[in-house]
Amino acid sequence: MVRTEISLFLKNVPGELGKLSSLLSETGINIDAITIQDASAYVQTLFQARGKSLKRIASSASYNSMRKDSSDFALIRLLVDKTDAAVTLLETHDYLFDTVQVIAVKLENRPGELAKITNKFGEAGININYVYGSVSSPEEKCLFVFCPEDIQLASKIFNG
Repeated sequence: MVRTEISLFLKNVPGELGKLSSLLSETGINIDAITIQDASAYVQTLFQARGKSLKRIASSASYNSMRKDSSDFALIRLLVDKTDAAVTLLETHDYLFDTVQVIAVKLENRPGELAKITNKFGEAGININYVYGSVSSPEEKCLFVFCPEDIQLASKIFNG
Protein backbone atom coordinates (compact mmCIF):
# COMPACT_ATOMS: atom_id res chain seq x y z
CA MET A 1 0.00 0.00 0.00
CA VAL A 2 1.27 3.47 -0.86
CA ARG A 3 1.84 5.69 2.17
CA THR A 4 3.48 9.05 2.76
CA GLU A 5 6.71 8.98 4.72
CA ILE A 6 7.95 12.05 6.56
CA SER A 7 11.72 12.65 6.64
CA LEU A 8 13.00 15.24 9.07
CA PHE A 9 16.17 16.41 10.72
CA LEU A 10 16.64 16.55 14.46
CA LYS A 11 19.64 17.80 16.35
CA ASN A 12 21.64 14.79 17.48
CA VAL A 13 21.42 15.63 21.19
CA PRO A 14 19.68 13.97 24.14
CA GLY A 15 15.96 14.70 24.40
CA GLU A 16 15.18 15.71 20.79
CA LEU A 17 13.44 12.45 19.86
CA GLY A 18 11.51 12.64 23.12
CA LYS A 19 10.31 16.15 22.24
CA LEU A 20 9.20 15.05 18.76
CA SER A 21 7.44 11.91 19.93
CA SER A 22 5.73 13.79 22.78
CA LEU A 23 4.53 16.48 20.37
CA LEU A 24 3.03 13.82 18.08
CA SER A 25 1.52 11.93 21.02
CA GLU A 26 -0.07 15.02 22.55
CA THR A 27 -1.79 15.67 19.23
CA GLY A 28 -3.08 12.09 18.98
CA ILE A 29 -0.72 11.08 16.16
CA ASN A 30 0.61 7.53 16.30
CA ILE A 31 3.97 6.50 14.84
CA ASP A 32 3.49 3.34 12.76
CA ALA A 33 7.16 2.98 11.72
CA ILE A 34 10.39 4.88 12.34
CA THR A 35 14.06 4.70 11.45
CA ILE A 36 16.87 7.00 12.55
CA GLN A 37 20.32 7.49 11.03
CA ASP A 38 23.13 10.01 10.90
CA ALA A 39 22.53 12.78 8.35
CA SER A 40 25.09 14.36 6.05
CA ALA A 41 25.87 18.05 5.98
CA TYR A 42 25.21 18.08 2.26
CA VAL A 43 21.69 16.68 2.62
CA GLN A 44 21.02 19.18 5.40
CA THR A 45 22.07 21.99 3.06
CA LEU A 46 19.70 20.75 0.36
CA PHE A 47 16.79 20.67 2.78
CA GLN A 48 17.63 24.18 4.03
CA ALA A 49 17.91 25.48 0.47
CA ARG A 50 14.39 24.26 -0.21
CA GLY A 51 13.04 26.13 2.79
CA LYS A 52 9.44 25.31 3.59
CA SER A 53 8.21 25.24 -0.01
CA LEU A 54 8.09 21.42 -0.18
CA LYS A 55 9.53 21.82 -3.68
CA ARG A 56 12.14 19.15 -4.19
CA ILE A 57 15.49 20.31 -5.61
CA ALA A 58 16.95 16.79 -5.80
CA SER A 59 15.44 13.35 -6.23
CA SER A 60 14.92 10.98 -3.30
CA ALA A 61 17.68 8.81 -4.75
CA SER A 62 20.03 11.81 -4.70
CA TYR A 63 19.25 12.57 -1.06
CA ASN A 64 19.97 8.96 -0.12
CA SER A 65 23.22 8.78 -2.07
CA MET A 66 24.57 11.92 -0.38
CA ARG A 67 24.44 10.64 3.19
CA LYS A 68 27.55 10.44 5.30
CA ASP A 69 28.15 10.39 9.02
CA SER A 70 27.36 13.56 10.90
CA SER A 71 27.47 14.13 14.63
CA ASP A 72 25.24 17.19 14.53
CA PHE A 73 21.97 15.90 13.07
CA ALA A 74 19.97 12.72 12.71
CA LEU A 75 17.69 11.91 9.78
CA ILE A 76 14.36 10.54 11.01
CA ARG A 77 12.02 8.72 8.63
CA LEU A 78 8.58 7.87 9.91
CA LEU A 79 5.10 6.77 8.97
CA VAL A 80 2.25 8.11 11.06
CA ASP A 81 -1.46 7.36 11.12
CA LYS A 82 -2.44 11.01 10.45
CA THR A 83 0.03 12.35 7.89
CA ASP A 84 -1.76 15.64 7.12
CA ALA A 85 -2.05 16.49 10.81
CA ALA A 86 1.62 15.61 11.36
CA VAL A 87 2.72 17.81 8.45
CA THR A 88 0.73 20.74 9.83
CA LEU A 89 2.17 20.16 13.30
CA LEU A 90 5.74 20.00 11.99
CA GLU A 91 5.24 23.19 9.96
CA THR A 92 3.79 24.97 12.99
CA HIS A 93 6.82 24.01 15.10
CA ASP A 94 9.36 24.92 12.38
CA TYR A 95 10.74 21.43 11.80
CA LEU A 96 12.79 20.92 8.65
CA PHE A 97 11.12 18.03 6.78
CA ASP A 98 10.13 16.50 3.47
CA THR A 99 7.60 13.90 2.38
CA VAL A 100 7.93 11.03 -0.08
CA GLN A 101 5.63 8.22 -1.14
CA VAL A 102 6.69 4.74 -0.05
CA ILE A 103 5.28 1.23 -0.13
CA ALA A 104 4.28 -0.18 3.29
CA VAL A 105 3.68 -3.92 3.34
CA LYS A 106 2.62 -6.23 6.15
CA LEU A 107 4.42 -9.56 5.87
CA GLU A 108 3.97 -12.88 7.60
CA ASN A 109 6.74 -13.40 10.15
CA ARG A 110 8.41 -16.44 8.60
CA PRO A 111 11.50 -17.20 6.50
CA GLY A 112 11.25 -16.21 2.85
CA GLU A 113 8.56 -13.52 3.09
CA LEU A 114 10.99 -10.64 2.60
CA ALA A 115 12.57 -12.54 -0.29
CA LYS A 116 9.17 -12.86 -2.02
CA ILE A 117 8.55 -9.11 -1.81
CA THR A 118 12.02 -8.00 -2.80
CA ASN A 119 12.01 -10.46 -5.72
CA LYS A 120 8.82 -8.79 -6.98
CA PHE A 121 10.67 -5.48 -7.06
CA GLY A 122 13.60 -7.09 -8.86
CA GLU A 123 11.43 -8.88 -11.44
CA ALA A 124 9.77 -5.57 -12.28
CA GLY A 125 13.17 -3.86 -12.62
CA ILE A 126 12.54 -1.53 -9.67
CA ASN A 127 15.48 -0.50 -7.52
CA ILE A 128 14.85 -0.14 -3.79
CA ASN A 129 16.48 3.01 -2.39
CA TYR A 130 16.06 1.91 1.24
CA VAL A 131 13.93 -0.34 3.42
CA TYR A 132 13.19 -0.62 7.11
CA GLY A 133 10.91 -2.81 9.16
CA SER A 134 10.35 -4.64 12.39
CA VAL A 135 8.77 -7.62 14.03
CA SER A 136 7.23 -7.95 17.45
CA SER A 137 6.44 -11.66 17.82
CA PRO A 138 6.30 -14.78 15.63
CA GLU A 139 2.49 -14.62 15.67
CA GLU A 140 2.20 -11.05 14.38
CA LYS A 141 2.77 -9.65 10.91
CA CYS A 142 5.80 -7.47 10.24
CA LEU A 143 5.56 -3.97 8.78
CA PHE A 144 8.21 -3.22 6.14
CA VAL A 145 8.60 0.15 4.43
CA PHE A 146 10.20 0.28 0.98
CA CYS A 147 11.26 3.41 -0.89
CA PRO A 148 11.39 2.35 -4.54
CA GLU A 149 12.78 4.45 -7.36
CA ASP A 150 9.52 4.05 -9.31
CA ILE A 151 6.59 4.45 -6.92
CA GLN A 152 3.94 4.26 -9.68
CA LEU A 153 5.18 0.92 -10.98
CA ALA A 154 5.70 -0.43 -7.48
CA SER A 155 2.17 0.55 -6.46
CA LYS A 156 0.78 -1.38 -9.46
CA ILE A 157 2.69 -4.49 -8.40
CA PHE A 158 1.35 -4.44 -4.86
CA ASN A 159 -2.18 -3.23 -5.62
CA GLY A 160 -2.72 -5.40 -8.69
